[in-house]
Amino acid sequence: MHIRKNDKVRILSGNDKGKTGQVLKVFPDKGKVIVAKVNLIKRHTRRSQNLPQGGIIEKEGPINVSNVMLICPKCGEAARTGHSALADGSRARLCRSCGEMVD
Repeated sequence: MHIRKNDKVRILSGNDKGKTGQVLKVFPDKGKVIVAKVNLIKRHTRRSQNLPQGGIIEKEGPINVSNVMLICPKCGEAARTGHSALADGSRARLCRSCGEMVD
């Protein structure tokens, strides 16, 4: 998966198209991510010890990973990513537009 936790991403499609946010959680097996303050859904919750008043709360819903694009920290643009093998054998993500390492 080309997106990781704490990455800054831009939304490519849907009601929140064009918005940017930070990735809070990644679900690699489902191919979905949760982005802060994007795709807000309303959840009707019952009273509990954690939420004594209950009611309707808003929280972020998952977005398909194909609908988000990584924003390169170096050039500041939404860019495709590639992978490159480093000299020590590890792999790193690369920005396709500026060629700099993202990790």
